[in-house]
Amino acid sequence: MKYFILTLITIIGFASCKSGYSSSKEKQNVSVSDTLRIKNDSLEYEIMIIEPGFNSWLVTQPPQGYYGQPFLESRNQQFVQQYNYRVHNPMQFDPSLYQQEINYSFNIDYGYEVNYLLYNYFVYFQQKYNQQFIGGRKRY
Repeated sequence: MKYFILTLITIIGFASCKSGYSSSKEKQNVSVSDTLRIKNDSLEYEIMIIEPGFNSWLVTQPPQGYYGQPFLESRNQQFVQQYNYRVHNPMQFDPSLYQQEINYSFNIDYGYEVNYLLYNYFVYFQQKYNQQFIGGRKRY
């Protein structure tokens, strides 16, 4: 399949807080409660993060531009591989945390914003759920 949809974690929570997200010409961004949605029709992908507290946590992190895109892409490749491994091993890892595979193709340029948000989501996920990807380091 030439094009696909990137769908990120759908974890439904009961807590919520208001947060906004700016939009651009190419991307349509919608934030409702703790749902962050980024859609790019020209590449036919979509990333949706439904996670209580993520938006308020994100504003406390280094801003966009702090990390280079190659760094973010490299980390996301490692995180996605580890995450998908855990999705496919529900006897070894909590299936309530690892519900759905992340379709992230390593040879597609998703752009800086998607890589930035995906990277930060993985950092948030590890901190919130006391999970550890990629070796024994605590700060990513």
